[in-house]
Amino acid sequence: MNIQDNVKAYYGQTLQSSGDLKTDACCTIEDTPPWLKPVLANIHPEVSARYYGCGLLAPLALEGARILDLGSGSGRDAFALAQLAGPEGAVVGVDMTPEQLAVARDAVDWHAERFGFANVEFVEGDIEQLGALGLEPQSFDVIVSNCVINLVADKEAVFREAWRLLKPGGEFYFADVYADRRLPDTLRNDPAAHGECLAGALYWNDFLNMAKRSGFADPRLVTDRPLTINSAALREKVEPAVFHSATYRLFRIDGLEPACEDYGQAVVYRGGIENSEAAFTLDAHHVMERGRAFPVCGNSFRMLRETRFAPWFDFIGDESVHYGIFPGCGTVSPFSGLATEDASSGCC
Repeated sequence: MNIQDNVKAYYGQTLQSSGDLKTDACCTIEDTPPWLKPVLANIHPEVSARYYGCGLLAPLALEGARILDLGSGSGRDAFALAQLAGPEGAVVGVDMTPEQLAVARDAVDWHAERFGFANVEFVEGDIEQLGALGLEPQSFDVIVSNCVINLVADKEAVFREAWRLLKPGGEFYFADVYADRRLPDTLRNDPAAHGECLAGALYWNDFLNMAKRSGFADPRLVTDRPLTINSAALREKVEPAVFHSATYRLFRIDGLEPACEDYGQAVVYRGGIENSEAAFTLDAHHVMERGRAFPVCGNSFRMLRETRFAPWFDFIGDESVHYGIFPGCGTVSPFSGLATEDASSGCC
């Protein structure tokens, strides 16, 4: 059985609800921020019961956005995002599992009546071959994917297609499972290990390089947590590898630099983004309080200035003067005797 057939069988027939999973990959209601709970409560119970994601895919400022959900399954994330996008936005879900698509499509009219508008459609297809689905290049503001990329063979094809389909300044916001090492190919032939999102998990450094080759020069980690494997038999198969569930955001911005370069720039979050009034989180290292100047590197500056977040920020500085690398950003001068860590009071 090849990878595609295994995924279809595991998610279409073996799993009947999220309770059948052998890891704690699925986020529970306890993990959900309070503002998102009413959104999830508006989703049909059968759709929610067949949710197998490993993250909570709800980026901010989605009103009016055109969104693509890769590996949309029964549609839980798609129907949640549809509410956040509103009647002026749209959500397209892509999945290759007929049983999951049937659940999602059967629920479209139910959700349209509940929301008061219809803005969701589902397309059957392989996310490794998005070019075959007739989706227009540069036609999406946001692309999401929830614990699906690990299930496909050609992961880099997914990142390349995401870059192609995003508008300039668009965002690929996705959750997946990552390993602390490269896993043996023999593990990928195990249906349970693969279906549970472990055998296909990317070694985190391979993912970073893959994303960069696809155009996403500066991947940003938003959240992460260790993954618990509840099945002793499955745990024995994958040990000693350690797994994490993590959410990343990648922006389609041409010319981002490979390192955090300091140009003396700063941003001020003015507030106003719904459900993020007191502070805005760009990623795990950039939490910007309302009204406070926050020094940023050139890439972070552009991730705010050239994306849908720009209306809520004031921008200070340009790139006319360069001050080197931000201290503490994982890159140091190759030359001895340079006290780079003390060279700036900024924070990247």
